[in-house]
Amino acid sequence: MKDLSPRPGDLDPIEIASRDEISSLQLQRMKWSLKHAYDNVPFYKRKFDEAGVHPDDLTSLADLAKFPFTVKQDLRDNYPFGLFAVPRERIARLHASSGTTGQPTVVGYTKNDLDMWADVVARCMRASGLRPGDVLHNAYGYGLFTGGLGVHGGAEKLGLTVVPVSGGMTQRQVRLIEDFGADGITVTPSYALSILDEYAKQGLDPRKSPLKVGIFGAEPWTNAMRKEIEDAFDMHAVDIYGLSEVIGPGVANECVETKDGLHIWEDHFYPEVIDPVTGEVLPDGELGELVFTSLTKEGFPIIRYRTRDLTRLLPGTARSMRRMEKITGRSDDMIILRGVNVFPTQIEEQLMEIPSLAPHFQIELSRPDRMDVMTVHVELAEGVSVDMTEAAARDLSGKVKSNVGISVRVNVAGTGKVARSEGKAVRIVDNRPKEK
Repeated sequence: MKDLSPRPGDLDPIEIASRDEISSLQLQRMKWSLKHAYDNVPFYKRKFDEAGVHPDDLTSLADLAKFPFTVKQDLRDNYPFGLFAVPRERIARLHASSGTTGQPTVVGYTKNDLDMWADVVARCMRASGLRPGDVLHNAYGYGLFTGGLGVHGGAEKLGLTVVPVSGGMTQRQVRLIEDFGADGITVTPSYALSILDEYAKQGLDPRKSPLKVGIFGAEPWTNAMRKEIEDAFDMHAVDIYGLSEVIGPGVANECVETKDGLHIWEDHFYPEVIDPVTGEVLPDGELGELVFTSLTKEGFPIIRYRTRDLTRLLPGTARSMRRMEKITGRSDDMIILRGVNVFPTQIEEQLMEIPSLAPHFQIELSRPDRMDVMTVHVELAEGVSVDMTEAAARDLSGKVKSNVGISVRVNVAGTGKVARSEGKAVRIVDNRPKEK
């Protein structure tokens, strides 16, 4: 793989500033953000008043712990524009969730917000190893989802040539990567595997593709999958993090020279990690739920937003700003199976250890009797004989039992039989009877 480390002078001064300088800027901006939200969003004024706190009570960064949390239901309850801090006429763009699990959540951006978003995404692209003039194949979905347009704006800001291909039409994805000479690709890790399958179908060697780096996000993925993708394409694979409620993609990114966790752009987004049960702020280094407060957003400030993502905060390395460990799962994604907490990434880690199985999988939960049952649907790797089916199933169930601590059923299907993703992977299908 090509060395994509930054050259002297590539980085913004704030990326290599001292911790004291970063903390001082954060405190200044946090005071503004709390006051902006309190003065202009009735929801925040009511929440702060009920909690007995005022923006003037913030005299240190630690004082943020006095302020109440914001959760996704608050966005739904204030649909569509109740959490905006500026008149709707000043909102330059709206994004929204699909609303498939309830009332959609809506976020809005002023022109200044869009400029800031482009700046932090440009940092992500540069941290990933891309440089002005490189070609980016952007396979994130465009539209109300923040992924496609969010990456697009930052890529253009950096000076990349952007191919706005969006998701789907996998055959065309491969052709455009090859014909346009893409240096980088932004895509969900699960859809990257579908693109890899398409290379095989077209008889093309992915290691000879023009790709130098893949920037993967929107769903948890493991270091085992990183190795699988890097080996298959002979390219770097780095992690990008974001969520619509905070800004979209661009909150944090791995640096290609270290790949040791995602540096959070702390001059715009203040992170905390809390105990997901008690809400207590945990020291850096301890695993818990990630919480963000926006420091510079005008249209849609967000105060102590509970992401449900599980991680830990670590010191900076390639940049001065703190890192977050790769997301291990979500507190609302956790499966409790017969008293054991299980995350899909734990199943993925065991699957990646078995060469006879492809990396595609789906978890089905059922309750045929009184006990919950987990069935892991997987498929044989390309070229593996069906004679290996039983052995592969035993191997995976044994690894899950030994390393995760639960018994699972394994259903091994033929190549291509597990449902593919063209966006975020649907990892869990819950067929258990609904509680009455």
